[in-house]
Amino acid sequence: MSYDRLRKAVEIFGLFEGISIKEIKKRHRELAKKYHPDSGNGNAELMKEINLAYGVLLGYCESYRYSFSEEEYYRQNPEELIRKRFMNDPIWGNGGFCAGGNLDNF
Repeated sequence: MSYDRLRKAVEIFGLFEGISIKEIKKRHRELAKKYHPDSGNGNAELMKEINLAYGVLLGYCESYRYSFSEEEYYRQNPEELIRKRFMNDPIWGNGGFCAGGNLDNF
């Protein structure tokens, strides 16, 4: 598969960066419901393009190499990085302002 085919599939689906496979499948269902030949707005040629794009997207996702590194985890879960950095902080973490700490002790 070429990058151009992947970009075209992304454009057909109207996707954005960082989308999950679950969201790709949801988007395919939406497009199929809208453009299937049996629907009121049916378009057989467009539906064929949508299905080809879906195959390209799924193929890319199936061959994607996942990284389970700590760096990648925190890139995809920025709220966990904040929690890691500040959870043990005396002001913002346990017993601090964010945890409902007492301002009398400040």
